[in-house]
Amino acid sequence: MARKNASDDPLAPVTLAVGQEELLLDRAVREVVAAAKATDPDTDVRDLTPDQLQPGTLAELVSPSLFAERKVVVVRNAQDLSADTVKDVKAYLASPAEEITLVLLHAGGAKGKGLVDAARKVGAREVACPKMTKPADRLAFVRGEFRTTGRSATPEACQALVDAIGSDLRELASAVTQLVADVEGTIDEAVVGRYYTGRAEASSFTVADRAVEGRTAEALEALRWSLSTGVAPLLITSALAQGVRAIGKLSSARGGRPADLARELGMPPWKIDRVRQQMRGWTPDGVSVALRAVAEADAGVKGGGDDPEYALEKAVVTIARAARSRGRA
Repeated sequence: MARKNASDDPLAPVTLAVGQEELLLDRAVREVVAAAKATDPDTDVRDLTPDQLQPGTLAELVSPSLFAERKVVVVRNAQDLSADTVKDVKAYLASPAEEITLVLLHAGGAKGKGLVDAARKVGAREVACPKMTKPADRLAFVRGEFRTTGRSATPEACQALVDAIGSDLRELASAVTQLVADVEGTIDEAVVGRYYTGRAEASSFTVADRAVEGRTAEALEALRWSLSTGVAPLLITSALAQGVRAIGKLSSARGGRPADLARELGMPPWKIDRVRQQMRGWTPDGVSVALRAVAEADAGVKGGGDDPEYALEKAVVTIARAARSRGRA
């Protein structure tokens, strides 16, 4: 049976999905199953965990069928397979059966790496499913979700969605789906705000934005809401530090286009525009005062003080006042 190159064919004999991001792993499986069922609606799908795949089980699953039915055999957490089962899988990889697609999900890392190497050696189709721990990765994910739907969203809207939803890719993907279904035209920051106001207000980045803009009352309101909804104090001090440092970096940088400054300072161009608006009223002394306030709050929430909430409130007030220091000069 003719197949596409293993690198781009979901029906390649073997698909190897490597990583720990559950949403991406599940999507890798769904893509293979959908392609198989498009070819044969009666495709038999077996989704197995290591405890269900005992020595000899794989041989039974991939044995020739009287009716030559198509099968998809999914093996989750392949890094946890027993040594004897790994031998069975490696033997199968050397001579995969026709009409059967094997999907191996592996967390990556050293455990069970021999199986990954064996799959790569036979030219398995590989899908990367890395855990997205960095905000920039999640922002890129959201942008990709909008592109996949063929819809346009502004950079500010994508950032607002990440700030509002957080690190859960399933929730981010669901939010994109909802916005695309409900909203016509380009999706902007205002739209995201209308849909996710409560969550956006609980974001640590919203606390930081209001503080560096000198909006004391709004910053304190956002801070109290964040703490009441379980946002970790350390996340808030981190966001405050990022906000103040961004002001300091941009105020000391030479003038230029956002794209040039973005390369120089390591910020996306849209953030350059936002920080430019936020830095009005700031002075070098104000930045110094704010950085000291952040450092004191950081120490306070890490056990250096009796009341982490008070430490954060004090920092927010100090930063907001520093943001208006030029006006008082």
